[in-house]
Amino acid sequence: MDLPPLPPAGRSTPGLDLRSAAVLREIVEQYVETGVPVGSRTLSRRLPWSLSPATIRNVMADLTDAGLLFAPHTSAGRLPTELGLRLFVDGLLQFGELGDEDRVAISASVEAAGRSLEDTLAEASVMLSGLSSAAGLVLAPKSDEPLRHIEFVPLGSGRALVVLVGGDGHVENRVIEIPAGVPPSALQQAGNYLNARLAHRKLVDLRRVVAEELAENRTQLDALTSQVVAAGLATWTGEGRAGSLILRGQARLLADVTETDKLAAIQMLFERLETQETMIRLLDLAERSEGVSIFIGAESGLFGTTGISMVVAPARNGTGRIVGAIGVIGPTRINYGRIIPVVDYTARVIGRLLG
Repeated sequence: MDLPPLPPAGRSTPGLDLRSAAVLREIVEQYVETGVPVGSRTLSRRLPWSLSPATIRNVMADLTDAGLLFAPHTSAGRLPTELGLRLFVDGLLQFGELGDEDRVAISASVEAAGRSLEDTLAEASVMLSGLSSAAGLVLAPKSDEPLRHIEFVPLGSGRALVVLVGGDGHVENRVIEIPAGVPPSALQQAGNYLNARLAHRKLVDLRRVVAEELAENRTQLDALTSQVVAAGLATWTGEGRAGSLILRGQARLLADVTETDKLAAIQMLFERLETQETMIRLLDLAERSEGVSIFIGAESGLFGTTGISMVVAPARNGTGRIVGAIGVIGPTRINYGRIIPVVDYTARVIGRLLG
């Protein structure tokens, strides 16, 4: 019997004949759509040629022996393993360009004027989560631009807002804890002190100068104001290259989870995402790829857990320098064909913005 050709995917599936590749792809696509095991009778109705359920069961058995499918519990149906998903993504996945409507929506949400950089990146993360039905992440490295202005705004209840304006005009806001009883005059004095020492310095250089003056008691600042200065600088000047990681839509990772061990694994995932080491390694992963990268399960080395996939792309400015990373984290049954072009286009928009 002549089999109709598979629609072109642009890559090959080494080790699989045409029939096996078609069965694997149909099972993965059904898994992405429904999350339930797929049986031979369902496949016999959906495949584009006439094959008996017995023939399909033989193909499924071969794919199971090859480690590409597995049977959950006592079900007669099959689900793809992470190896099967990897083979699907590398050789069988089909995706196209984003439609004009999606492009307009992404650009509008990211490029809206009148917002701080942090608010813009947060909006981009929310948008990614909504379009992918997964968790959206945006990672922006620490800026190495010289500073233009620093200001402290009292918020009450032992807190203050630190406003930092970069030399490129980007504005970042952080809320810090301050000692109880700090008067507004002390916040103003702290801002005046730092602005007098900016002199187009980068943040790391400003921190070094201020640290030396504080250590040698050359600031003429009282103890409370000195604490405000130190807390404000510490907000932006941790070790490492990574800056801010914004993650939205975490609840989507918990939507279909009931087993205690999976809940614990996802909780650990959230904790790992908040660490500086993870942000640095995310940037490293982005730097090693020209475009979108797909990591299934523990492939990325970031999370020692199965059942989670990550799609990540570097955000590059006009000169090609990486200025951040854009991505989506979700269950392995995320819609790869939908998400990959969304992440790719968003990364390009964010790259223009950050660059």
